[in-house]
Amino acid sequence: MNPHLDLSPEARDDESVDTVVARPYLVAPAAVAEEQSGERVVYRPAMKWSEELGFILAQVSPFDVPVLIQGETGAGKEVVARMLHARSSRRNKQFLKLNCAALPSELIESELFGYERGAFTGANKATPGKFELANGGTIFLDEIGDMDVNLQAKLLQVLQDREFLPLGAREPIQVDVRVIAATHRDLEEAIERGEFREDLYYRLDVFNIKVPPLRERPEEILELARTFLEKHANRDIAIPAITPQLRKALLAHIWPGNVRELENLMRRFLIYGDPVIVERELTRRMQSRRTIMSVTQESGVPLKKSSHGPTIETLRHNRDAEEAQVIVTVLESTRWNRKQAARQLGMDYKALLYRMKRLGIDAPRDNSLISGNDVQDQLQ
Repeated sequence: MNPHLDLSPEARDDESVDTVVARPYLVAPAAVAEEQSGERVVYRPAMKWSEELGFILAQVSPFDVPVLIQGETGAGKEVVARMLHARSSRRNKQFLKLNCAALPSELIESELFGYERGAFTGANKATPGKFELANGGTIFLDEIGDMDVNLQAKLLQVLQDREFLPLGAREPIQVDVRVIAATHRDLEEAIERGEFREDLYYRLDVFNIKVPPLRERPEEILELARTFLEKHANRDIAIPAITPQLRKALLAHIWPGNVRELENLMRRFLIYGDPVIVERELTRRMQSRRTIMSVTQESGVPLKKSSHGPTIETLRHNRDAEEAQVIVTVLESTRWNRKQAARQLGMDYKALLYRMKRLGIDAPRDNSLISGNDVQDQLQ
């Protein structure tokens, strides 16, 4: 079995790959076309992502190996990580998470490896790190692609030798911890740019799972929407129905914030109780996104290309553009609520404000996706 399971539609449509040999657990595509436009026929996927994920978990669960989960922000990488832990032999032990993009590298080092008393100013007592606390269990390193290169070397040592040295300590501590890492970045490209260690990549990439974005899993949108409505429903208030018009709007939306965006939208749906308001919000959000993309293209903000090959300046610009796009997407999904956006991004509120300022991200003058008339109609 090929341990690198690419379940994206592009991989499914790649005629150079023998589906039966590379992914024997997949069944043949549906014989009936879902839609037909001219000469182009679109087939319904052979199985849902949730079903494919079930096969993946069954394959990897018996093996205590590092796993690298890749996918867009909000696609459900942490959910997959928790499912891996729940089905592993370590399920009765700790599952600890650290977001590598939420804290400066100095704080991440102390969070991961702990420190001795007097190791630095303010270290009044010895404090264990997450690796020591998760001994026997699993540690989930979210956004591993944003970890500082120098800190990556210390993480590599833990994976190789199963021991580490806390800050200020003289004796190493031995641990038995399974590492599951996740990222939205292309680590192979990061390796070429010198931003990620190649040896660490191969240590983490024993088994690779690529989580497709929600827009590529349309068959699950309505099912997830109902699940979130039931999950967040108030016992004393009836769950509002998804009307045919709202169903159409949900399926037409491209979901840049993925599953996280859908969950937040369903929570607001429970508050409003009116599907028309949610339909209008989705329509405005799509219009707002088209406007932002149009302005971006006219202003020349998209990724730069150099005729002389990649340079440090163009690489830095491109990375900032990608980061700004992710932040703006999440801000739009929270209606520019910066504190809520910071929680969704897994980062400190002040850190988000700093990044917004550095990247030149300003809230629109009219940042209300739902007009006052909509709210007034709902209150009547």
